Amino acid sequence: MTLQFVGSALQLELRNKAMNEFVSCLIEELRNADCYAVLVKGQGVAQCYERPLWRACGDVDLLLSKDNYEKVKTVLASRAEKIEEEDRNRFHLAMTIDGWIVELHGTLLTGISRSLNKVISQVQSAIFNGGEVRSWLNGRTQVFLPSPDNDVFFVFSHILEHFYVEGIGLRQICDWCRLLWTYRESLNHRLLESRIRKAGIMTEWKAFAALAVDYLGMPVEAMPLYDSSFSGKGSRIMEYVLETGNFGHNKDNSYRTKTSKLGGLFITFWRRVKEFAVLTRIFPQQTPGIFLTYVMGRVKAIIYD
Repeated sequence: MTLQFVGSALQLELRNKAMNEFVSCLIEELRNADCYAVLVKGQGVAQCYERPLWRACGDVDLLLSKDNYEKVKTVLASRAEKIEEEDRNRFHLAMTIDGWIVELHGTLLTGISRSLNKVISQVQSAIFNGGEVRSWLNGRTQVFLPSPDNDVFFVFSHILEHFYVEGIGLRQICDWCRLLWTYRESLNHRLLESRIRKAGIMTEWKAFAALAVDYLGMPVEAMPLYDSSFSGKGSRIMEYVLETGNFGHNKDNSYRTKTSKLGGLFITFWRRVKEFAVLTRIFPQQTPGIFLTYVMGRVKAIIYD
């Protein structure tokens, strides 16, 4: 068992080192082309762990201003082995380069809440217009990441979108906790609380905070806005996360390859209805509005396509 763990850890370290080297080359290539990007999620958040190389790595996610989004698409498309269909509604494009998946984000707006999106837009403006970033020295390359105040909000917004729509895993929640822990002494708590209130996600924040404290060992003093009365909701969230699996991997999605596109849409819609019904038991006041926003967004996307 020990040897298996050591072997897995070594493989994970090697993969992380390879990805970090790829990120350095990618950022340098973009800068040489006069393109500028902010690395979000993934390898940036990994730097908050005591052993960054032991965090399972995934995709390379780049947040870009609208101008840089178009420029970067052109620069990278010529060397991509595979390019996914672009989501023009959300300015999102995924491509495979040197075996790594690179996701371009012209925005990090969600499909679940207008009030949340308004605050996300303000946070993005703080990054691109206010220069509110931190840097990670990756080898000899300076990689820009969102400032801690902005990153915490981005990461939690990402958690909520996946929680309501696809499913999330404990790793995403741990990322959020590690950010909060690492920058516990420098976070602007007034700004964070103001953003949470304006976005209308205070109930969700406190519920996930209770989960983090009760199940993941997050110290109470490092969890902003912790409220023990939300432990019940935290427990129900935990049950749902374990049931659905990491990013919903426990769900049976085989129907997508067995039915027509139209049939798949109907099945997906019906499954979303049932999933939102379950989530209503956890967040009865928030879920109906989020479901309506989600459905309207999907209809718009279908019409747009």
